[in-house]
Amino acid sequence: MSYFPEIPKIRFEGPASKNPFAFKHYNPDEVIEGKTMRQHMRFGAAYWHVMRNGLSDPFGGPTALMPWDDMSDSVDNAIKRADVFFEFLDKIDIDYYCFHDRDISPELPTLAQSNAALDKVTDHLKALQSATGKKLLWGTACLFSHPRYSQGAGTSPSADVFAYGAAQVKAAMDATHKLGGEGYTFWGGREGYATLLNTDMKRELDHLARLLHLAVDYAKKIGYTGQFYIEPKPREPSTHQYDSDSAACLNFLRQYGLIDYFKLNLETNHATLAGHTMLHEMTVAIDANALGSVDANQGDELIGWDTDQFPTNIYLTTSIMRKILEMGGLTTGGLNFDAKRRRESHDPADLFHAHIGGMDAFARGLKAAAAIRADGRLAEFVAKRYSSWDSGVGAQIENGELGLDEISAHVLSQAEPTIPSGRQEMLENLINDFI
Repeated sequence: MSYFPEIPKIRFEGPASKNPFAFKHYNPDEVIEGKTMRQHMRFGAAYWHVMRNGLSDPFGGPTALMPWDDMSDSVDNAIKRADVFFEFLDKIDIDYYCFHDRDISPELPTLAQSNAALDKVTDHLKALQSATGKKLLWGTACLFSHPRYSQGAGTSPSADVFAYGAAQVKAAMDATHKLGGEGYTFWGGREGYATLLNTDMKRELDHLARLLHLAVDYAKKIGYTGQFYIEPKPREPSTHQYDSDSAACLNFLRQYGLIDYFKLNLETNHATLAGHTMLHEMTVAIDANALGSVDANQGDELIGWDTDQFPTNIYLTTSIMRKILEMGGLTTGGLNFDAKRRRESHDPADLFHAHIGGMDAFARGLKAAAAIRADGRLAEFVAKRYSSWDSGVGAQIENGELGLDEISAHVLSQAEPTIPSGRQEMLENLINDFI
């Protein structure tokens, strides 16, 4: 049975094509910098948006048409959703997917019942993966939707809630391991505070670190070798979330002895909410050898919440792909479309239009990024700008060979230093030449 009978398998037809169900720029077999586009991108689809997002907003209910879904919490309905999802993955030509445990399987009255349902659904997902070759990019536990987590999970003031969350993480890790997931992500949707008047911040952070150490220890116990990720986000729903941006996450990981086990899963919309650009967040992570994966979306700077829009900004995708190429490419991570259609785009066909646009946008960004790198002028300018550190007193300072006495003596023997122009506008023009 086909759940998208009127949608063809999406193929590359080139920029001249007027077919809305075709890629104009994403050619999975095209080789760029020694790898195919498919290998560079490692595109993933977000189960929570494709299959579970009804497109409601704070002012209105769901609009999405999902004729295959009877809206029940039955395992049979969850299994049908999985069948629909894998047909979607096949037709859109996406190799990976990501999920929260409660996306793929229902939350039932007891944890034992929920775990049993999760086991049945993951059995079915494993069979679908074997039949299609699709893979799990990463899994995670939903520790933010249920009322028990209204004051956090790993940072809850209740030890019983912490324990429930830890047990849910165990089951989600088991499911991820069972499905060969290449990573496991922690997103602290409620790991923060609404007010410091009732918050013991140090204790909450200590407990959050304890949860992550428990996960690391359990992974070793079961032989799970996938990459752990933390996904930064500054606020919404909490006033302040402890995993607020790349720098805060890295500081936390270093402070609690977790830096060797975790990398970051960065999302553009979260960078926007943190008051940063995605380029900034990626640079901070890459400089610490800690960028692992990317949630590929974009936000709206006019709206103060997480809009999770599909990426259409070619400047954005170019900057993301330039940094990914500079770091040598993604390995266990990928470009996961943590993005949803607009509420008005409620037809199942819009799922395809949205992903086609995002995949084409990243293909254009990849080609532009590779061209910028091959041109060499941007890298040459940056290298020249810092060239005074490559020899002489600059190299001696970097190497720790001089103290303040020696540096002061050097300055006293020299004329007033001058510094060349930063040429920001020229470099912006240069980037424009490739987009």
